[in-house]
Amino acid sequence: MAIEFPRVPLGGWIESGLEWLTTEFSSVTRGIANFTVSAIDGLNDALMWLPEWALLAAITALCWALSGFRLAIGTVAGLALIWNMGLWIPMIETLTLVVVATLMAVIIAVPVGIAAALSDRLYKLIMPVLDFMQTMPAFVYLIPAIPFFGIGAMSAIFATVIFSMPPAIRFTTLGIRQVPLELIEAADAYGATRTQKLFKLQLPMSLPTLMAGINQTIMLALSMVVIAAMIGADGLGSEVWRAIQRLRPGDGFEAGIAVVILAMVLDRVTQSISKKRKS
Repeated sequence: MAIEFPRVPLGGWIESGLEWLTTEFSSVTRGIANFTVSAIDGLNDALMWLPEWALLAAITALCWALSGFRLAIGTVAGLALIWNMGLWIPMIETLTLVVVATLMAVIIAVPVGIAAALSDRLYKLIMPVLDFMQTMPAFVYLIPAIPFFGIGAMSAIFATVIFSMPPAIRFTTLGIRQVPLELIEAADAYGATRTQKLFKLQLPMSLPTLMAGINQTIMLALSMVVIAAMIGADGLGSEVWRAIQRLRPGDGFEAGIAVVILAMVLDRVTQSISKKRKS
């Protein structure tokens, strides 16, 4: 006779926990949502206020200044194709969500990464948590977002921040821990305080590694913003989702190509910033 073990009600515990959190912290989440949505709308309105050609020229000039004419030419060609396909407004909506989500992720991740780099106990505690966060399927992050913030852009931002944060924490911790011990000992010999060592030695020397983490955060944020179209996020992801629902593969591929172009531009820009910091 087979022995039957009682089922662990893990799903019920998670649902109860989410209900408690949404009830107890509803005022906090409402305030965060109002502020974030205002920021998204403000940035969207500012970018859409500019004529397409003016914004394209501004982005091209930024790419030229950071990386040279090759990136500038590629940016002009890519953004002009997005404009030609009629996906300019969804591209701006996606860019806004990525920028806001990345800023929020970095604001949270960098202090956490610094703390983990300076504390072995916190480092050992947080690494398994980051492993768990990076192993969890991306779609799962959409589930807790809805009870907290409902359907729309705020839920997309919440899920995107949680999903894209681990690389920034890891790379910040790695960069600070890779600072040569000899330099730290030299700073101690000159009487530098812990704060002085952090801001004048460890953070400047770890900046290229930190920028690599931000680059990965941007890429993950972009991929998650597309997935978040399932819970009402606007942008290129919603174009892909709409094409799937209406069985229009051509429209879906056009939106997918626009996502690839935007990802390549953002990737090259952040890499160029990192290279300038190194030099």
